[in-house]
Amino acid sequence: MDVVRLCLKLGQDDLGRLIRPQLLRAGTGVATNHRAAGRARSDKEFAARLGVVVEEADESEFWLDALRELNYGPPGDVGRLHQESVELRAIFSASRTTMLKRIQKARDTKRDQRRRS
Repeated sequence: MDVVRLCLKLGQDDLGRLIRPQLLRAGTGVATNHRAAGRARSDKEFAARLGVVVEEADESEFWLDALRELNYGPPGDVGRLHQESVELRAIFSASRTTMLKRIQKARDTKRDQRRRS
């Protein structure tokens, strides 16, 4: 919701009209896809959703970085949200990596069991 609030504070000039919809879509995409990941029906679906979350967090980070570099928007809000996007991207990326390793381990275990039988 902080990203939505920030977007509402951006100006109506060309730069604001360019960045606002992109950041709004990416920022809310993190939240909606994370929510969907929590409702995943399988580990594979969970990992796939987390992949989308990582992509959306990365895009949010890009737009917040652009705002920061251009000194556009409230600097305190932009800086705080940029740092949060970096942290969230790292957390979700690590979580996805862990899940992919878990999926691979389950495949290996299943393959080994078939070979033994």
